[in-house]
Amino acid sequence: MTVMTFGRAINAGLRKAMDQDPKVVLMGEDIGKLGGVFRITDGLQKDFGAHRVIDTPLAESGIMGTAVGLAYRGYRPVVEIQFDGFIYPAFDQIVCQVAKLHYRTQGNVKMPITIRVPFGGGIGSPEHHSESPEAYFTHTSGLRVVSVSNPQDAYTMIQQAIASDDPVLYFEPKRRYHTKGEVDEAADLSQAPAVGAASVVTQGSDVTLVTYGPLVSTARDVAIAASDDGVSVEVIDLRSLSPIDFEPLEASVRKTGRLVITHEAAQFGGLGAEIAASITERCFNYLEAAPVRVTGFDIPYPPSKFESHHLPDLDRIMDGIDRAMGRPNSLSALEGK
Repeated sequence: MTVMTFGRAINAGLRKAMDQDPKVVLMGEDIGKLGGVFRITDGLQKDFGAHRVIDTPLAESGIMGTAVGLAYRGYRPVVEIQFDGFIYPAFDQIVCQVAKLHYRTQGNVKMPITIRVPFGGGIGSPEHHSESPEAYFTHTSGLRVVSVSNPQDAYTMIQQAIASDDPVLYFEPKRRYHTKGEVDEAADLSQAPAVGAASVVTQGSDVTLVTYGPLVSTARDVAIAASDDGVSVEVIDLRSLSPIDFEPLEASVRKTGRLVITHEAAQFGGLGAEIAASITERCFNYLEAAPVRVTGFDIPYPPSKFESHHLPDLDRIMDGIDRAMGRPNSLSALEGK
């Protein structure tokens, strides 16, 4: 086991994939000589050459269009979108070309493209640098969407994404890049959890708390704080946002009878709404209370000095658990309790 940061784990995973397959090429803005704005690709151009770690113009649509052409020619391009909010110029290429070419060609053309997206807030950046656009892509058939929450998954899942013949959006919580953890670099990918599998992070019996990406660490802290208050919280890390592995969610909710979902993205039309609806359909007779969502607000991303109020934190998630438990909470007056 090696202790490394989240960002370094992604770098190590990219390096291993490039070592094993000469058809893996990296593309993005400033990813070569600079090593990326977050230094995730640091050293890779030096070791693999500028023909495999390619500094591109500032043109996301052009980058994605080039990746489509490379995939047609048998390469496995890994595209970096420098910041989450920069993905929109590439939206047409991703949803109209990348997602549909396998289906459109009756399975004759594969699109093994990995799209790395640093996402989420918490680093004091302005709009277009702190967004959570994952729901746009989970709505699109033909795309796999994953989000990693710890260094081991970061290392393993980037390799799994690159090895997949499906296009994968790989969302990286940028505020966790410096989080450290143990990584087994000798791990056999064939023995690793499937890229689409959810993970039970902490066992609990009173409330199921579902999240992904940057908020998994916060959810762990919530489980500890709630236990001090006599509430047992089961935390589930989705890992895959499309498709969603509903089996462990269903099993947990049948045990706890209560569901809280939290994510940084806005509430309306967010992933939490889909999870709440699906679990209600599948587990209605087991629910003791309506599912609760704790999310970012339905506003443009705020200035950095206000983002601590915008992002779900321990107190807001604890309040959501109180709502699910029928305990006094921030909405008690409105609910007549």
